[in-house]
Amino acid sequence: MRKDRSLRQLLQGSRSNVGAAAGCDLLIWRFIRQPAHPRANLAKMPAFSTYTAGTAVSKESDRLFAQPLAQVPDFAFNEDVVRVFPDMIKRSVPGYPTIVENLGVLAAQFAQRDSVLYDLGSSLGAVTQALRRHVRTEGCRVIAVDNSAAMVERCREYLNGQDSMFQELLPVEVIEGDILALQFQPASVVALNFTLQFIAPDQRAALLSRIRQSLLPGGALILSEKLRFNDAEEHALLTDLHVAFKRANGYSELEIAQKRSAIENVMKPDSLEEHRERLLAAGFSKVVPWFQCLNFASLIALP
Repeated sequence: MRKDRSLRQLLQGSRSNVGAAAGCDLLIWRFIRQPAHPRANLAKMPAFSTYTAGTAVSKESDRLFAQPLAQVPDFAFNEDVVRVFPDMIKRSVPGYPTIVENLGVLAAQFAQRDSVLYDLGSSLGAVTQALRRHVRTEGCRVIAVDNSAAMVERCREYLNGQDSMFQELLPVEVIEGDILALQFQPASVVALNFTLQFIAPDQRAALLSRIRQSLLPGGALILSEKLRFNDAEEHALLTDLHVAFKRANGYSELEIAQKRSAIENVMKPDSLEEHRERLLAAGFSKVVPWFQCLNFASLIALP
């Protein structure tokens, strides 16, 4: 295989089924030659930059569901969650740091001059930070959007800290707002990192269609989601393995059960087949899984 083939050509020719997901990333990374920001030491770089301007990123342990609750409320991205979010996401989502850092690597292959890179559902800005570390295409800027005021406030603090650590990073705008009401600008990269699953199922297709319409030729949507599986045995196995992952990261049976009760009415995962069909119906030409760990996956959708 020739090394001068474009990443798009590789993706167009790659296998796009669940079984190929683990091998797909090896195929892609072999041909990526985009270096990270020259001052970034990725071997020591966490998903969240370690310091803001005089303020350390919260290292508080997630104990939100450690005590029995008479009534478990629906999960919300409020002040309590923001305070423990870095610990919560690391201990709950297998492969999360790998997805975030390599999302920046992937974005660098699709970023186009004088275009917008969107981080939709940006939470504390981990993806935004990765975009800024890796993308050095002239004229690019990042727009990060989240509807949680608490997340947006802390995200801005962390990004200010990133600015104090590195020079010549992409400019960024952090918006508190509903991505369903967002007026999209021409974009070369759109990241939906564990965001679509919190959108009402009947509103997902319209959002993806609007994203597709905003994407420039040669751009990409990178979509990361928790998956459900149509095969009952496969779904049960991967669910059990995910529970084992959380146990291994220190969550008790009570914490796991109460978190499940809190989130089951808020987060509605789709199958990989549903994602592919919806993306193709929205006008994307190709859907390629590039990463999967247990029941969490990330896809590249090409316009």
